Amino acid sequence: MRVLEDGSHTGHRLAIAESVLAPHTQGPPQHRHARHDEGFYILSGTVRFTVGDKDHDATAGTLVMVAPGTPHTFANVSDQPAVMLSTFTPDLYVQYFRDLQDVLAGGRPLTPQANIDAMSRYATEPATDFAAGPAAEPAGNSAADLA
Repeated sequence: MRVLEDGSHTGHRLAIAESVLAPHTQGPPQHRHARHDEGFYILSGTVRFTVGDKDHDATAGTLVMVAPGTPHTFANVSDQPAVMLSTFTPDLYVQYFRDLQDVLAGGRPLTPQANIDAMSRYATEPATDFAAGPAAEPAGNSAADLA
């Protein structure tokens, strides 16, 4: 992951990151954000989003928006790499990715519990109950597959 904007140039209203997901890469445990919206724009490949108990495959050109409170995760289940841009409004959650980088740099494994521990510092919690909440709202090309 590469942080393109950490919020320092946007008054902390917006952060943007680019992620490259290797083939067969699992994402974070399914989770909910309490204080920020998250957007994903797929640049190449296919990313599988799980929202509650439903899976949606997003291909290049698809924009997926996830509102606060929506249970979600993502993964690359394909044989090809996938690249996506992620937005965080406000920028609170971008520090989570730096925390994960510190875990790896320290030689510790990136376990589901390490992910959950880092999430908890940024108004985010695991979503194991799939409680009703607003659904992810796709926009842009190819988004009809996620509706």
